[in-house]
Amino acid sequence: MSDYSARLEKAREITAAAAAVSLSFFRNDPETEIKADQSPVTLADKATEQSLRDSLQDQFPGETIFGEEFGRTGEGAAMWIIDPIDGTRSFIAGLPLFGMLLGYLEDGHPKLGVIHMPALGEAYAGGEGLPASCNGTPIRTRACRSLDDARLFINEGDKLAVSEADVFRRLVRAGQLRRLGADCYPHALVARGLADAVVDYDLQPYDYLPVSAVVAAAGGIMTDWQGKPLSMTSDGRTVTAATPELHVELLDLLNRP
Repeated sequence: MSDYSARLEKAREITAAAAAVSLSFFRNDPETEIKADQSPVTLADKATEQSLRDSLQDQFPGETIFGEEFGRTGEGAAMWIIDPIDGTRSFIAGLPLFGMLLGYLEDGHPKLGVIHMPALGEAYAGGEGLPASCNGTPIRTRACRSLDDARLFINEGDKLAVSEADVFRRLVRAGQLRRLGADCYPHALVARGLADAVVDYDLQPYDYLPVSAVVAAAGGIMTDWQGKPLSMTSDGRTVTAATPELHVELLDLLNRP
């Protein structure tokens, strides 16, 4: 078993254990605070991240960890990156579409990723040189090559409509089927071959880097809006596509004058 394969298996086990922590708070109205960036955080976010950190430190002692709630520990170039509850607003509202993200980076580039959906009982995983899977079953993106035929998710539509109004107007007219969404699950659906594309906005590295590893392992593409590979310093605007041809069309739509 390769080092990446072994690490991915441990990552799946670690997120499965932490899922029980987040579910213990779900729909129990956990205490909520508002952070400096006006995003909410609950006791569930903090407890889940602590569970993930404890397990990572046990399995990979001394390795660097960067999480949404507790920041960075360690200085190594290789790093685990955590979003304990991706979709805290969904979590607070009782919507079961919140996820848990865990990724492994080397020199800032995503090598492994897990998208765990605790309330749905679905775990998506994949990595460089490894196949993508959902609950252990191999998954693959659809062969959709045309935006006219695409099942398109527009994430963070409320923010896009205000900050990128022209782009939003083009997006709501694009694709064969459109849905407004948020957070990690639409990207997982692209990896699974149920959707074809996601345009996302205002993300942080822990939101997109673990997800991008899963999408790539499934045969898809996830970049910034300029088509550049995602990194710790990307601007938080991402596009996910099932095929290179669809990716090119989406980039053209996003960058029209």
